Amino acid sequence: MTSTIVIVDDDPVQRRLAEAALTRDGLSVTTYGDGPSALDRLAGADAEPVDAMVLDLVMPDMDGIAVLKSLRERGADVPVIVQTAQGSIDVAISAMRAGAFDFLVKPVAPERLAKTVRDAVKVARTNLAPAETAARGRARLKPVPVELVGDGREMERVRRLIKKASSSDIPVLIEGESGTGKELVARAIAAKGPRAGRPLVIVNCGAIPDNLVESILFGHEKGAFTGATEKHTGKFVEADGGTLFLDEIGELPLAAQVKLLRAIQDGHVEPVGARAGRTVDVRLISATNRDLIAAVREGRFREDLYYRLNVFPILTPSLRARADDLPALVAHIAARQAHRAGRAQEPVITDAAMDVLRSYDWPGNVRQLENELFRAIVLSDSGMLDAADFAHITAQFDPVRQAAAPRQTAPNRLLVPAPNDAVPAAPDTGNGADRQWQPDTDPHRLPLLDADNHARALSDIEADVIAHALGHYDGQMSEIARRLGIGRSTLYRKLREYGIGEPRH
Repeated sequence: MTSTIVIVDDDPVQRRLAEAALTRDGLSVTTYGDGPSALDRLAGADAEPVDAMVLDLVMPDMDGIAVLKSLRERGADVPVIVQTAQGSIDVAISAMRAGAFDFLVKPVAPERLAKTVRDAVKVARTNLAPAETAARGRARLKPVPVELVGDGREMERVRRLIKKASSSDIPVLIEGESGTGKELVARAIAAKGPRAGRPLVIVNCGAIPDNLVESILFGHEKGAFTGATEKHTGKFVEADGGTLFLDEIGELPLAAQVKLLRAIQDGHVEPVGARAGRTVDVRLISATNRDLIAAVREGRFREDLYYRLNVFPILTPSLRARADDLPALVAHIAARQAHRAGRAQEPVITDAAMDVLRSYDWPGNVRQLENELFRAIVLSDSGMLDAADFAHITAQFDPVRQAAAPRQTAPNRLLVPAPNDAVPAAPDTGNGADRQWQPDTDPHRLPLLDADNHARALSDIEADVIAHALGHYDGQMSEIARRLGIGRSTLYRKLREYGIGEPRH
């Protein structure tokens, strides 16, 4: 079934932005402009189940804290992601204490919001919501079979490493691009070996505000800081005897890295405001989509912590590196997504559709494949998925292949030094009239001035740089993104934004 998300925000613009971000992620969204309307939706006799709520904290009449308290009083266990422009620690603690699953400061990136909602839905379905773990003391996952699809060389390598890693308590660092299944690998490791059946606590380090990291990981005492009206045990204590999975470990601030290092070295954790710490027995698995070696060189990640974490590295392969597994993955995901969409039969994937899927670069990897298949299944009127059902994918990579050369949107006039590097004697008036210009025929140079001898807009220059890189690197998106110093998702967004390969209006 499709996950149903409720958005509560009195600002119509924010509602539309959040709805668009979650709808693109394949979620079913319902919006409300105030708290009472949303509570009526959840309490009605014909109310359908809600998987998560995105709640604005500052609203007239009934604010977000009041909504959270009302949900708790009614026994509703829906996970709530709080959004607010007031990112103070007092506000965050109040929201968490009232039962919020997570806390996001506006403006939040659509990808970040969508991922946080996905995490909330996952946690709710595995009975690990923070409001419940405090009452249980120790959150235990029900045994769930972990299925790694694909028999290619890369997946066989990952399976061998999982088997070795699960046989001991050695710290594991899972590296790989976003959407490659790092959490799935962590679950597979935790489900085997001597700690199988014991608590598996999952923490998304990138979703925790910097000023709350230590409290979330190590706990805090009542009165340790403003807003700390209750004692919090922390994720290390929750995972005592089991496994702690720290996702997006590269996002941790340096101050928290110091305490994390000590916790790894001697198993000793000190809650914020506590006079004494306690010892825990935790098996640590961490994951990152960042280059931690580069972060170490830049001083953003402690070198000693990196070597403590990277005792047993596992690299999850990108979907591009698993071409042989794609048919099996598509069949497996399509069957699961068809069930999620309420379809009685599994869809048939035509050869033409598979050709489209094979041709795509998949910057979002398996997670993006899941979303694209779900979208196609929902929008299809038959039990067959053809190439036309993936038209929005072909619209993304067809222009890339057509952009074989840089566009010339202005006369090719560049600022070039005069012969023999002579310096003009006349002072620069600021409008470029006194500088010496000459035509340039080098195809690797881009124009700085427009036809009226004025500086071109930075967006136009950026578009030309990207178009030139597409031709220069023959449409190899990963290489282009790496050379330009941007992410692939950013590159695809800019391709669409600038209409590269298509007529610009």
